[in-house]
Order: sequence, then structure tokens, then C-alpha cells
Amino acid sequence: MEDTITTTLTDRYDGGGEPEPSDSLRIFGAVYQALREKAGFTQESLAPEIQYSSHYIASVEQGRRLPSKTFVERSEEALDAGGVLRKAAKRLSRQRGLASWFRMWAELEKEAVSLSTYECRLVPGLLQTEAYARTLFEQRLPLLTDEQVEVQVTARLDRQRLLAERQNTAFSFIIDEHVFQRRTGGTEAARGLIDHVLERTALRNVELQVMPLEREVHAGMNGPMQLLETEENQRFCYCEGQESGQFIADPKTVTTLHMRYAKLRSQALTPDDSRGLLTRMRGAL
Repeated sequence: MEDTITTTLTDRYDGGGEPEPSDSLRIFGAVYQALREKAGFTQESLAPEIQYSSHYIASVEQGRRLPSKTFVERSEEALDAGGVLRKAAKRLSRQRGLASWFRMWAELEKEAVSLSTYECRLVPGLLQTEAYARTLFEQRLPLLTDEQVEVQVTARLDRQRLLAERQNTAFSFIIDEHVFQRRTGGTEAARGLIDHVLERTALRNVELQVMPLEREVHAGMNGPMQLLETEENQRFCYCEGQESGQFIADPKTVTTLHMRYAKLRSQALTPDDSRGLLTRMRGAL
């Protein structure tokens, strides 16, 4: 990937909600199931061998989940696949529930050593509860079908495994205070959301800072952004709009956005003060 490229990713699905077909995932799942059965394993008996749940295995075989690299490698050994799964996994490029313009970023997330997010519109997907995410998708326009809502919610919740699985990745979130005051989904959903955010940000690799309302001007006034750095010390940015996303790799632009994020961290409440604020907000609901 050229460091000098700045790509506007507008290859989106119709209406913002219909994911691309997952033929490649279904084919991989069928191949996986055949290899598993040939090796004499059930989903339940294979689970402890590869240290993934039988539910995860079932999701892969049904073409509903993009298998992780670790899953593929462990399965290769356990099923004596002879490299078949490894080669087939390289063909997987379509993930249900994720917009095509977001997939490039989603793949980089899995390899990042640091991931920083500033958000002023809503709680970032990695910290959302099912109730919160479901409310957002059910109210999206044009309206989605019930099936489309389920696909989107499942994909969003699946991504949240990054926080626990990527323990060597430093996750930083800066979120405007008013986002938590909106009570999206109702009071009960707001309580559950704050409880969930407090639980997630208690992880050693996850840090949250709240941008207080009393801060009249700050470095993020131009809008939300996501920044990441890979093990190879490559840095990228992602900015999302109404119906498109912009993937940024230009060094000068990336440096500018990192400078803004650094300033945001100095302007927001400290992690401890942020947790204290959320705890007080939770008590007032």
C-alpha cells in the first residue's frame, strides 16, 4: 500500500444497509466443514483442540463469520489440512455486515498495535451495546429489513472481540460528553450503555477520555476520526461521513490528524475523571 495514497472509499452498498454477497465465506465454510468431518471431529470436539468455541466454528461453516488468522492456523494443524485452509482464507474478501468502504480499515484494525478514536456523534462501534446498536440500525434511513438489521448488529458485536483478543493493542477513545447524555434507545438503554462502556474501558489495553461540555473549543471541531499504527510502524487514518468513508495514508495528513488527536487528549478529562463523570451520569439516570 503506497504511503502517498489518499483514497476516498465510496464503493458502498445500496441504501447503506445491504451487504455484499458472502459467496466466498460460504465456500470457505463448506470446505472447512468437509475437512472437519473427514478428520472425525464434531464442532464440539474440535472446539477445545483449536481453542475456539463450537459457536464460532458453526458461524464460520455457515459463512456468517470471517475466520481470524489464528483460527485458520490452528485449524490447519488440528485438521491436517495440508495448506488448503490457509490458501482458501486468502480469497476471503467480503465480510457480511460491513460496508465495502470500511472493510480495508476493519482488516487493518486486526493488526494494529494502537487504535485511537475521537467521536462526537455517537458511541464508537467497539463500545456499543446490542441495544444501542440495534436502535441505530432500526432507525437508519432508508429503512432496513429485519434481516438486514440482524446482519448489521451481529457484525458490529463481532468486531468488539478485538478489545479482548488484541491485548497487545492499545485502544484509546475520546468521546464528547453530550453523546452519553442523548439517551439513545431510552433511559434503560442509556444505563446499560454506560455500564458496558465502564466495563470495557476497565480493560488494561482500553482507555477512555470524555470531552466535557464546558470545553468551548477543542482540536476535534472538524469532526470524528480514527487513527491506527501497525507493527511495521505504518500509520493510517479513517474519517467517516454520511454515506462514505475516507481512508488516509498520506504522511502529511496522517501527521496532522495525529497532532490533533494528541491535543484532544490534553483537552479532554483524564481517564479516571472520565470514569467518575460517567459513574455520576449513570447514577442520575
